[in-house]
Parts: sequence; structure tokens; C-alpha cells
Amino acid sequence: MNITIRQIQSFLNVAALGSFTRAAEKMHTMQPALSQQIRDLETELGIRLFDRTTRRVELTEGGAEFRNIAAKIIEDLESATRHAHELAERKRGRVIVAAPPLLAAAVVPRAIVDFRSKYPGIEVRLVDARTDQIVEYVRSGQVDCGLGTFHAGEEGINSTLLARDSLMLFCASSHPLARRQTINWRELDGLPLITLTRESGIRLLVEVGFETAQIRLVPAYEVAQITTVLAMVEAGLGIAVLPTYAWAGARAMKISAVALNPGIIRDIAMITRTGRSISPAVSAFARFLKKYINVSSPLRSRRGQ
Repeated sequence: MNITIRQIQSFLNVAALGSFTRAAEKMHTMQPALSQQIRDLETELGIRLFDRTTRRVELTEGGAEFRNIAAKIIEDLESATRHAHELAERKRGRVIVAAPPLLAAAVVPRAIVDFRSKYPGIEVRLVDARTDQIVEYVRSGQVDCGLGTFHAGEEGINSTLLARDSLMLFCASSHPLARRQTINWRELDGLPLITLTRESGIRLLVEVGFETAQIRLVPAYEVAQITTVLAMVEAGLGIAVLPTYAWAGARAMKISAVALNPGIIRDIAMITRTGRSISPAVSAFARFLKKYINVSSPLRSRRGQ
């Protein structure tokens, strides 16, 4: 089948106006060219569409039946085109984002509120999950994008850098180290340390920091969630070494964050599935994620004071 949209439009205009001449004028084309398009369409369909007389043009029975189908085709095409333009202009769409619990609680909601104020037609759904789950959700297409820190070279995954993140010392605001600008890893020796469990990638980085400083890591407490660590730090049960973005969950608490020297830096990234183009909606939302991840920093908070 070799039917063109132009042929269908020509047919519908002739049917609506009852005249080849008026249809040609409406379509800004020559009448012979329009008549040829109708003949080609009739040849392709194998039916006669119009009965022509010197005085009028009328639809045949087959033409009348085809008009209903053709009108629906053009309506659907115009609707699809309009929706595509709206997607390209970020007027409508949907974003499903997966993020680890702390980022999901402290960063993503603020990004969603700001994003929807600018793009009210785009729906954003949030899934909170472990990092390994996020990778699988993205890889399988269950979510459009994932947020967090991920291993380099994950199969089937593309990564877009949103922010650089470094490990910092978190302590109660009343702690002697709270007013320091920086602290050396060696100074943590012997202090009661609250850590995440060994299943956490953050815990592994903390161990690297202690090993590099040639001091022993002997946790006073081990818990599974960053929010629990922060609550225990605020209560004065010990200090913690956490990523910068943990400040997003600590900003309202009586906690201070101090830079560690030497620094251990990680990338906070947005991941998408390889081979799948990033939609305009996801691309736009990434800018808001980047904005609020960067705002969620104790260093920025200090500069704003």
C-alpha cells in the first residue's frame, strides 16, 4: 500500500467542499495536481471515490465509507502530532524516578515541587529503593531514571553527572569538632563512630578512609539507614562519616558537618537505560534534581549565612 497523507487530505477537502476547484484553492495547489492525487488514491484503493458531473462532485457509496475512516486517520495523526509537540515543549508527559531513601525524602520532593510549578502538565512519580534495586528498575524500564551513586560501567546503563559528593564528618553541634573547617582522618582515631552496615557502599568508603589514615575502624554503633545515623549523632552518641548529601536530612537538626582531609569524592548521577532516548520531560527534571542536590550541602549553607 502506498497511500500518502496528502492524498487523504485532498480527498477529504473535495468531499467537504464538493468541488475540485475549491479544494485545490484551499490546499494552495493546482487543480490538475489535486485531481491526479485523487485518481492515484482511487487506483490504490481499487474503488471509485467520487461521481463527477459537469455541475457537481458527489461521494460514491465506497467514498462515503472511506471518508469516515480517512477522517479518523487524520484526526489521530493530528492528535499524535500535537502530543509530540507538547512533549517536545515539555507541556505534558510523565517521569518515574527512583532514588535511595535519604535522597528520596530530602531532595527529590523539593525538586518535584519546583519542577511542577514550571511544568504543571508533567506528572512525576517517585520510587524509593536500594541502589541495586534502582539499577535493575532502570535497566528493565520500570522507571525512567534513577538517582544516586553507582558503580562505573554498569551494563545497560548510561550515567549523567549531577553533582560531586565527598565524605564529611557529622557531629552534634555541641561537639568540640563542630566549629572546625576541616579535620584530618587521623583525628577520628578513638572517637565513638556510628556507621552504616557493611552492605552499604558508604561504609566501604569510610573503611578506605580509615585504612588510608592507618587507624582502626571500630564502630560504636552500626545501623542500616542514614536517617538513623543522623538521629544518633544529634543525640550525642557519637560521630559519623557520611556523604555531603546527608546534610539534606540534617539541616533541621542540631548537627554540624566538617570537611575531611584528604577528601574522598563520589559522583551523584542520574542513570537511564542504554539504547533508550531521554525524553524531554526527564531531561528537564534532571536540571531540577541537580539544583537541589547542590543546594543540599553544608558548605553552601555556610556561605548563605
